[in-house]
Amino acid sequence: MKYVWIALLWPIQLFAQSPTHEMVARWEDMANNVTIIRDNWGIPHIYGKTDAAAVFGLLYAQCEDDFDRVEMNYIEKLGRMSEIKGESALYDDLLIRLQIDSADAQKDYAAAPQWLKALLNACADGINFYLYKHPEVKPKLLYCFKPWYPLLWTDGSIGAIDIGGLSTTEIKNFYGKLNEPVAKVDTENNILTSGSNGFAFAPSRTASGNAILYINPHVTFYFRFEVQVASDEGLNAYGAVTWGQFFVYQGFNEHCGWMHTSSYADAADLYAEKIVQKKGQYFYEYEKKWLPVKEKSITISYTTDNGLSSKSFTTFFTQHGTVMAERNGKWISVKAMNRSMTSLIQSWERTKANGFESYKKIMELYANTSNNTVFADDKGNIAYWHGNFIPRRDTAYNWALPVDGTTAATEWKGLHTLDEMVHVYNPATGWIENCNSTPFTVSGSSSPLKQNYPRYMAPDGQNFRGILAVKLWKNATQLTIDKVIKTAYNTHLSAFDILIPALLNAYDAEKNNYANLQQPIEILRNWNRDANATSVATTLAIEWAQQLLPAIMRNNGDDDDQVQKTEKFVQQANAATLLQPLENVIQKLIENFGTWQVAWGDMNRYQRLTGKINEQFDDSKPSLPVGFAASTWGCIPSFVSRTFNGTKKRYGYNGNSFICAVEFGKRIKAKSLLTGGESGHLSSAHFSDQAAMYTNGIFKDVLFYKEDVLQHAEKTYHPGS
Repeated sequence: MKYVWIALLWPIQLFAQSPTHEMVARWEDMANNVTIIRDNWGIPHIYGKTDAAAVFGLLYAQCEDDFDRVEMNYIEKLGRMSEIKGESALYDDLLIRLQIDSADAQKDYAAAPQWLKALLNACADGINFYLYKHPEVKPKLLYCFKPWYPLLWTDGSIGAIDIGGLSTTEIKNFYGKLNEPVAKVDTENNILTSGSNGFAFAPSRTASGNAILYINPHVTFYFRFEVQVASDEGLNAYGAVTWGQFFVYQGFNEHCGWMHTSSYADAADLYAEKIVQKKGQYFYEYEKKWLPVKEKSITISYTTDNGLSSKSFTTFFTQHGTVMAERNGKWISVKAMNRSMTSLIQSWERTKANGFESYKKIMELYANTSNNTVFADDKGNIAYWHGNFIPRRDTAYNWALPVDGTTAATEWKGLHTLDEMVHVYNPATGWIENCNSTPFTVSGSSSPLKQNYPRYMAPDGQNFRGILAVKLWKNATQLTIDKVIKTAYNTHLSAFDILIPALLNAYDAEKNNYANLQQPIEILRNWNRDANATSVATTLAIEWAQQLLPAIMRNNGDDDDQVQKTEKFVQQANAATLLQPLENVIQKLIENFGTWQVAWGDMNRYQRLTGKINEQFDDSKPSLPVGFAASTWGCIPSFVSRTFNGTKKRYGYNGNSFICAVEFGKRIKAKSLLTGGESGHLSSAHFSDQAAMYTNGIFKDVLFYKEDVLQHAEKTYHPGS
């Protein structure tokens, strides 16, 4: 590893040259072909004469609302976070560079079909025109955006990079020559599950006889924004766009809608490579031959108090992929597809699908590596696909573990077709649910059968949201958008249907030794196990269960899902294991609030003070009570919260983000909700105008048709005007 010190001269090194007159003329011509109408919620409705013009306007509007998030997403995908955060991000950057090669992205751009190249150019031009028109905006790093940047991140998922379960610590140990412990440390922050929910309902289940789709991603707050983007070339999509990307990731058009949930379908594998070194060159064994390990030097810069420094790594590659760790004396390489031009094409083309058959055809690109898809259309079709990019493998191997890299038997054997994947088309039950849970309960009695599929297709287990969703939709009829929204805001915490009885049994057996718990126990005994802002029981239960959670998740049985781990935990736990944590909770609440009788909404809060990517929280500043809870406990409207430095109250940072219910009839009907507000600027009227609605699950009407948008127009303009 080489160390290089560089003087801190960022403005000289990074500031782009002034745009030429030709560039400005091109931008202004494109801007004249775009109209942006901001409605009374600040939502941008972007109308372009061409798809490229619409993309130009979309990126310009994103920068208006939150340029920092646009830039930071691409700094991350370029593997340059260390230039902002310092050496602490060094191996996160190395992970990115090992999996996403900017040279490959540039090659893809050069080879892209002309229509895609036009969109990529428009994407970069929209951002660069914004920076040209707003010289007061000072980028942290990227002063000139390149049209190949979107080819670094071809999937809109929050966790788009899959390295087969390896950890950054393993990468650090291998390439940094360190020996840090790799054992997973379970803390509240890294085991509070997030995920997403997607629901679809056939005409047989709805009051109108039209299909309804419920879009409910759970992500870090403000990770996406709400938008409509339309063109004279047939584009007309509404939904959530990830900052910096030019396609609607979760949303709908006038014919159909798509909701993505994070998938655990196996799309990346680990290979155990047998390595020898001869005369300074590494070789790996394959089919009884020794093949040379390819090497590539990667240099990463990082900021220090004294300027910029850099570290150079000699990295290794086999035919299976990037070497990223060492286990039991063997190098571990990762075979994955974490970016591709085909993936970006698929992400764009689905926004223009005109129904089920059209969407299926787009799915046959097989390039969506990280998502399940819940679908509905205006002909009454509903559908579900569990994953999309699924390599065909020899089922004799356990693909959850590293497989033997020395034999051709472990090579991927093409991709599974749509019909071979776990899927549901128009189930007889008339409903579909997926909550990052097993696909084998996705439609009740119409669900696929687990025994019909190889294990690697759907290793996902059940979770508490999935249990509740099946119960909620099993007998639901005469559904409307409002009824779907109300039902999807059910706050029953299914985890406590297992945990609370165990606690009560332990107390009843040992009550003489825990007299101080009599009142709290009686409150929990009488609790309906629904999260509620006025509920003391919710506070006691969640604070107590979070102390148990690391032990629950460490419970024996790596193949056990969250529900099974919880069931095993309560079977094995003794009274002290269950009751002493509750005593600790009582003591902590008294220390922090002067009483243990704290209503959930008094400590579980929504607050947005700055708009910064890393939001700051302050108990002395205004905030709103929230009655929802983390999806960990089974809460469908997820609100993941925790305490931060200097706070006694818990503040939300992840969960429900863009939420939308849409009905596909002759005319689109939809309602939506966004965390806080559309704008990331504290000075904007739309910084927190949806906050009170968000905390109460009150949705706004979606303005999909232009005549409705015009009636609620707050501002109409061309980019840059």
